[in-house]
Amino acid sequence: MQVSSVRNPVAELREIGINTANIHYQLPPAVLVTQTLSREQGVLANDGALAVHTGEFTGRSPKDKFIVKDELTANTVNWNDFNQPIAPAYFDALYNRVTQYFAGKEVWVRDCYACAHADYRTNIRVITETPWANLFAYNMFLRPHEEALDFETADWTIIQAPGCLADPATDGTRQGNFTVVNFSKKIILIGGSAYTGEIKKGIFSILNYELPLYKGVLSMHCSANQGKNGDTAIFFGLSGTGKTTLSADPERKLIGDDEHGWDAESVFNFEGGCYAKCIDLSEEKEPQIFHAIREGSLLENIRFYAGTQQVNFSDKTITENTRVSYPLHYIENAMEPSIGGIPKNIFFLTCDAYGVLPPVSRLTPEQAMYQFISGYTARVAGTETGITEPKSTFSACFGAPFLPLHPAQYAQMLGEKMRRNKVNVWLINTGWTGGPYGTGQRIKLSYTRAMVAAALNGDLDKLAYMEHSVFGFAVPEICPGVPADMLDPRNTWEDKAAYDLKARELANQFVQNFSKYATQTPAEILAAAPKVG
Repeated sequence: MQVSSVRNPVAELREIGINTANIHYQLPPAVLVTQTLSREQGVLANDGALAVHTGEFTGRSPKDKFIVKDELTANTVNWNDFNQPIAPAYFDALYNRVTQYFAGKEVWVRDCYACAHADYRTNIRVITETPWANLFAYNMFLRPHEEALDFETADWTIIQAPGCLADPATDGTRQGNFTVVNFSKKIILIGGSAYTGEIKKGIFSILNYELPLYKGVLSMHCSANQGKNGDTAIFFGLSGTGKTTLSADPERKLIGDDEHGWDAESVFNFEGGCYAKCIDLSEEKEPQIFHAIREGSLLENIRFYAGTQQVNFSDKTITENTRVSYPLHYIENAMEPSIGGIPKNIFFLTCDAYGVLPPVSRLTPEQAMYQFISGYTARVAGTETGITEPKSTFSACFGAPFLPLHPAQYAQMLGEKMRRNKVNVWLINTGWTGGPYGTGQRIKLSYTRAMVAAALNGDLDKLAYMEHSVFGFAVPEICPGVPADMLDPRNTWEDKAAYDLKARELANQFVQNFSKYATQTPAEILAAAPKVG
């Protein structure tokens, strides 16, 4: 047993029902890597990163995530397909199943925390079945000073047991794997899946409940960075739309790549690391992420070139959702602490599989609210179980699967902050142009970077704009570093009538999706809907 001299993990775990003395507590990354290798649970890549396979699940399984419905959550959680209720009795039975599963087994325990802003710090204890999952927790959450851990008890406990399967007939689950969040007991149970993203998104979900509800802080599924002049930019978007890539700008300080809070005076990172997609990763396109893959990084579900330990980033044999986690300080220009000022620019990133939306547009406040509530994008292949190619979807606030509260609550908070601070809002299409997926081409990353840079530098402030005929967005007629003929997406289609038809089809999808929010939405936001005539 390896433990810290300042804690008694054996007694602490026994208090929560886990009876084992085989505890590895707060181990450094090098030891966790060595343990993983000795147990033949992973191998080293030639760059020193640890490579593992997460087994059956290589993405999240949102249909198997549940929230305990009790007196606390019954009238506060927005129950839907993502926030599925489960009875307290089922949670208790699953908890007993998991704790009994760990009896006498090796477990890895890590104390860490979320939220870089001291006023909102959330202490977390992560209990895992494997050393490499504990390495993931080290990389992704904020790390307290190891010489003297400065919290006695955790605010939240995550217990991850991939080898423990539920019995759907008696446990109230859909199948053997499960993620169950209990807001009253402040415990997250994960069983049957070794995909580490369930740990990360479990904590994000609880912060999306507690910070807006109790602290008045807007929680956001976004990346953020800060320029040399102290100007903060945030990038909303679902996984695979470019949050990590576009925020990792060598000319700007990285605040964080995925999850943030926005209070009255600042934007702050929830996490202490990055969890980046690495499919088709290259040093040329994404040098900061590429160079962050080194000793201490954790690669998931990648494959090597035959006969070598060199990662083949284009290999999709296992999944397209290949991932790497690493501490935030592996990015050279990461901010420390990861707290920035009030945003000057907001970017909504959408991967438009239809090839309809302009590559860059300026939005009015009303259009911004409409687009934020809509959250249109394409789910990228492999991000969720069963998704094998891009599929258009509407995900409220660009993060519906992680939002326990009603989307209107987050949208109202964002709207108030945008108006109060007079923030510029831009819609960036990182998807297709010249036709839909399968016919058109993916917009070049170099063009997207040029558009973002032009917006941040103020180069788009005094240019001439044209209005998109269907969506009403203001589209710049020129943009430095971007071919002018691609700014109007209709120009990129050979068949203009086909574009018009597809644009109207997409507009209808927007209107139909928004109908469920119409009764709670002010008239001026409803007026920002696309034209379907």
